[in-house]
Amino acid sequence: MDSRGTGSSSSASRVLVVDDDDAVRQFVKRILDDGGYVVDASASGADALTRMHDGPAYDLVVTDVCMPEMSGPQLIARMRQAGSEAKVLYVTGFADQLFEEHTPLWADEAYLDKPCTVQGLREAVSLLLHGQIRDDKQIRGKPRGSC
Repeated sequence: MDSRGTGSSSSASRVLVVDDDDAVRQFVKRILDDGGYVVDASASGADALTRMHDGPAYDLVVTDVCMPEMSGPQLIARMRQAGSEAKVLYVTGFADQLFEEHTPLWADEAYLDKPCTVQGLREAVSLLLHGQIRDDKQIRGKPRGSC
């Protein structure tokens, strides 16, 4: 993987989950861990930027829109300014705010409304990272619930 967020197809995709809600952040992380992704989690935009700067590049950032101090769209704008080409999935209960701050979505960006299903999350991530929905045989475990 290079520093600009593009990964090799021979290794598991790296995902960063950013959400100020501990329960949502851990739930999304667990679902994606179970899906075979390499997942890190951050509780704030500032922590996420530090992880992006100090560690290996991410293929995907899954972020909440409404967070204190730095919104999801603000985080992604700063991430782009730093040269990251990671794909982005906004998971939000506030789609109106997303589109007020960030219109239109760029290529390789999508959003998913909260609450979302496990299947909806898995499908959105798979479509962004692989351009197709992976079938259940390709996903380890099938936790139930919603985010």
